[in-house]
Amino acid sequence: MPRLEAVSKRYGRGRWILQDVDVEIPAGSVVAFAGGNGSGKSTLLRMVVGLSKPTRGAVTGRPAVVSYVPDRFSPNERMSPLAYLTHMGRIRGMGTHAASSRAHHLLDRLALVGGKDAELRTLSKGNAQKVALAQAVLVQPQLLVLDEPWSGLDASAHGVLAEIMTEVSGAGGAVAFTDHRESVTRAHASQTYTVKQGRVTLRGPEAVVQRYAVTAVALGMPGHGGVPQEVEWGTIAGVLSVAARGPGALLVEVEQDHADALLLVALRTGWSVVDVTRAARSHRVQDSVAGGNAR
Repeated sequence: MPRLEAVSKRYGRGRWILQDVDVEIPAGSVVAFAGGNGSGKSTLLRMVVGLSKPTRGAVTGRPAVVSYVPDRFSPNERMSPLAYLTHMGRIRGMGTHAASSRAHHLLDRLALVGGKDAELRTLSKGNAQKVALAQAVLVQPQLLVLDEPWSGLDASAHGVLAEIMTEVSGAGGAVAFTDHRESVTRAHASQTYTVKQGRVTLRGPEAVVQRYAVTAVALGMPGHGGVPQEVEWGTIAGVLSVAARGPGALLVEVEQDHADALLLVALRTGWSVVDVTRAARSHRVQDSVAGGNAR
């Protein structure tokens, strides 16, 4: 599996975006890279998948089947999602019938809105991201790389994304993703690196079981028949997961400390709060910040 060894990156004679990075993404793991905007997370992922070369150092061990979903998929194409995925499947070595069948299955699973036969360029940002995710798992990836996957994806597919990540790692593949929220990396990653000021630091290596309070908020359509605004729930602080619960119904899990802020957003955007429940969660997290190899 991929390993970055003493990797540094800059463009031209500009500042160093990343310096002396040593990172390994083991088989069966879900590895998160957490950091703010402009920290170099996306540049790091592009080197992992081979879309960008390091200025110094080397990336080794990249597997044969690598799938990548950028933070924004904005195709200016007349091609439909179904035709696009079938074509990409054929490029991946699938037969036309198998590729088409797999495309139908993934678009149904991700609940594509806008139509399988609509032009790609007419899809919303969230639904375009569903197509991008579908193309990444047309065939079983050995390495799945996702750049800020929750921030661009429609809320109805957040739960499916988490399932797909678990399926890939459970089958012996590796998953790497970026996010700027600690709540998301804590909920989904088995290992987390912090990207800051050009340095990449592993949080670990010792893991402890941490308990934290969670609020589950069930949202529905307003009783007066109005239509609520679209909200990128995954960008709200403390949100752990979003799952569709039927037409016009969502279940949003949020850290308890951020529940009031989420409820305020829901009410301001026209959603009806159907139910609020509280529970405790446990998660294995890294106990300390390690130095040495991950710099």
